[in-house]
Amino acid sequence: MAVVRLSGPNTQGIAGAIAGRLPVPRYAALRTFRDADGAAIDRGLLLYFPAPNSYTGDDTVEFHCHGGPAVVEALLRHLVQVGARGAEPGEFTQRAYLNGRLDLSQAEAVAALIEAETGAAAAAALRSLDGEFGQAVDAVADWVAAVRVELEAGLDFSDEEAVEGLGGGELRGRILGIVEHLEEIHRRAALGVQVGRTGDLTIVGAPNMGKSSLMNALCGRDAAIVHAAAGTTRDVVTEPIRFGGRSVRLVDTAGLRSGEGVGDVEVEGVRRARRAAAGALHVMLAVEDGQRLDEAAESVIRKVGVERMTLVRTKTDLGGGATGLRDSKLVGLTEVAVSAKTGEGLEALIARLEEVGGGASGEDAWAAKERHLAALDRAKAALYRACRAVEGGEEMVAEDLREAQDQLGEITGRVTTEELLGRIFSSFCIGK
Repeated sequence: MAVVRLSGPNTQGIAGAIAGRLPVPRYAALRTFRDADGAAIDRGLLLYFPAPNSYTGDDTVEFHCHGGPAVVEALLRHLVQVGARGAEPGEFTQRAYLNGRLDLSQAEAVAALIEAETGAAAAAALRSLDGEFGQAVDAVADWVAAVRVELEAGLDFSDEEAVEGLGGGELRGRILGIVEHLEEIHRRAALGVQVGRTGDLTIVGAPNMGKSSLMNALCGRDAAIVHAAAGTTRDVVTEPIRFGGRSVRLVDTAGLRSGEGVGDVEVEGVRRARRAAAGALHVMLAVEDGQRLDEAAESVIRKVGVERMTLVRTKTDLGGGATGLRDSKLVGLTEVAVSAKTGEGLEALIARLEEVGGGASGEDAWAAKERHLAALDRAKAALYRACRAVEGGEEMVAEDLREAQDQLGEITGRVTTEELLGRIFSSFCIGK
């Protein structure tokens, strides 16, 4: 089946030209969908949602038709012929926002719910879609506004005895109380960004360290070519995989080496390997068991950092070393010894990857974007400036509070620009 959604001020007339009389609102009715000549396109269900109580806030009709491409294309073509046009990406949700059906954070939660790959990400998106995130932000913005009102009333009527201004200590206390609430919002929003983030688990190391064999063992199939000759892998090889309930990409890379005998193709492969490591969610540095870390390996550790890396000791079947978790000589670096050939140690490595790739549970997270965190940070910075400005005069405090209120308003849409709305809704899929 396919669902074709029609929404806008001319919905009733356009839908009537295709399907005849509209059904009772919110009740499905069987209708024959016809073209301009009266020929049947399909027979399906028709639902009518009158304004303002529809998803978009405008009159909306849904055609539930058979999902074959010929049927859907014919229906779309004839809808356009009688006055409709194709929706832009995210236009239905943008209209819902403009018509007051959703605030901006809820609108973005729609996209987050569609993109969610884990239960935690979906739950965070639903909380934001229900309005929890936006309501919390609006509440803080209202508290800021209340302090502004008192301050500005004191400025406007400072000569009248009936108006009492806020004392410096009381003012700082109220602002710092608002900051506490803002930090809790930031914590839950940052957690939502984390549970919604996907990334790469990238394998790097010198040539012939068993990187491709390790990738194949983790994938459970021959995703990468394995050969005894060094430099077999010349490019980045990726394979989708799930760790900790999250979809990630497992990435195999060219061996890290330089010097004589390294051609231009291999140099480019090494460059791509380093770039893949720099942008990865987590890096597995493959070093054959018993070998010392060479200069290239130490360079990767310095650039990536031990908190975002696991040292994987490979080929333990050749040296007879113990497999599984080991104590590392480098403080903070987790070390796991495995044999891709026998499978020993893989269970410990997978547990490690589930830990770093699965992310936080996000039990109280709100679906959020990096832009939300940036706005919260700017609002918090403005509030701290307001605290510092207390001794300098209420005019400066009021200006910093206005800045904080504007930053919070950008999250829910109380303060917007055309550029901001265009950037948000252009990322949606067509049909939402």
